[in-house]
Amino acid sequence: MFPPLINRGSPHSNVSQQSGALTEAKLAPVIHYTFLLIGLSLLVFVLHKLDGILLPLFFSALLSTLLLPLVSKLEARGWPRSIAILATILLLIGGIAGLVVVFGAQIMDLRAELPMIQQKLVTFFDQGQKWLHDRFGMRVMSKDELIDSSLSSAKKSAGGFLGSTISTTAGVLSVLTLVPIYIFCFLYYRDHMRQFMFRFVSPDKRTAVLHTMDNIQSVVQAYITGLLMVIVIVAVLNGIGLLLLGVKFAIFFAIFASVLAVIPYIGILVGATIPALITLVETGSPSKAAAVVGVFVFVQFLEGNFITPMITGSKVSINPMAAIVALILGGELWGTPGMILSIPLVAVLKVVFDSNKTTEPWGFLLGDVTDGDDSKKDTSSSKPGFFGKAWHMIKRM
Repeated sequence: MFPPLINRGSPHSNVSQQSGALTEAKLAPVIHYTFLLIGLSLLVFVLHKLDGILLPLFFSALLSTLLLPLVSKLEARGWPRSIAILATILLLIGGIAGLVVVFGAQIMDLRAELPMIQQKLVTFFDQGQKWLHDRFGMRVMSKDELIDSSLSSAKKSAGGFLGSTISTTAGVLSVLTLVPIYIFCFLYYRDHMRQFMFRFVSPDKRTAVLHTMDNIQSVVQAYITGLLMVIVIVAVLNGIGLLLLGVKFAIFFAIFASVLAVIPYIGILVGATIPALITLVETGSPSKAAAVVGVFVFVQFLEGNFITPMITGSKVSINPMAAIVALILGGELWGTPGMILSIPLVAVLKVVFDSNKTTEPWGFLLGDVTDGDDSKKDTSSSKPGFFGKAWHMIKRM
């Protein structure tokens, strides 16, 4: 009888097994990131396809976070929750209606003067063409050629413009109908939704989760409230400067530029160019148009260096690159509503990322470069500035 053969494994088989293990170890990160990219692609697809459902929900969630302190104060004074929520929603609708009335009156006045502005633009166009012809020998385009080219391009884009206008109007009407309902549901069932979140967490970790949720809620509230306060202050400063210069439609341009000032770099460029051009057409004075630009640049300097740091502090600070990329991605994903939601959503993401050690580097990436290592510090102990103290005094009244 021969002794049983024991397969001890050849050296070649051991080497092949080790190389296979190394190959699997090297492929593991590739597979992980592949599935991550597939998941992100599916997420973007779902977000794009469900925009009609998700956009009203996101707007309602942000507005609910903004209105929650007022609702809580009314409830603390003995108001029933439903009555407090309805009163707060009516107050919000009244404020939006007031802005619409102010904007509508300014837009109607601007529309009434459009023919005169158009005539002056044609005059400036002719003068500019004549200067280019005398200086560089460029061919002068006649008014008829300009009108024909404009009409042909308008005819080509008329169908798409009409379709987009109808779809946008329908979307706005649906949002205006659904958002108050969603706001009421978010505020009325906020305790129920918090208990729903707790059911995903073990009982020994619920205290930490509660602290994190409260921190996220307070920081997001402070950011949105501070952002609105910055817009109001910038609008007032812009309006004072434009009224002193005697610019027409000063209130409209002041509010318009203050809203655009949220967009880094691009906002001030667009917000200052349009009123400067209209002022140049109306008065024919380049110095006055330059003064209009100077007002916006000066107010933007105050906003970036004094107003925003005093109000919002270092709780949430988004760097300009992240804000611009978020605006572009939001516009590609959801159009104009996506651009409106992009910066608040990025701020919410930054707060969520900063609350978890695993995702804290992504929060640092979204933050401003002037923050340094502030993401590792406790921002809850940061003292507000003068405007922040004033705002806290207003909220206590």
